[in-house]
Amino acid sequence: MAADLARGGNAPYFNPAMNYVLALFLPPLSILLAGRPFVAILTFLIWIPAVIFSGGLTHPMFIALAWILIYQGGEERRVRRLERRD
Repeated sequence: MAADLARGGNAPYFNPAMNYVLALFLPPLSILLAGRPFVAILTFLIWIPAVIFSGGLTHPMFIALAWILIYQGGEERRVRRLERRD
């Protein structure tokens, strides 16, 4: 079940819509939960120094990145679901 969650699956205790809210506070974690582990690690390594040195001015950029990746993951799931129906 944890692997399903890491891939952005629909685990019963995880609402994918809440991932957008999580992205406001912890963008790297929300990217990881969206199923992008490599991007999440890279984002975390850049996010920490960027937030510290800029005083938080770069944080909205990481939020936007997380939201784009969450949306993209949802679209990919929808396409796969539609392809399975055919």
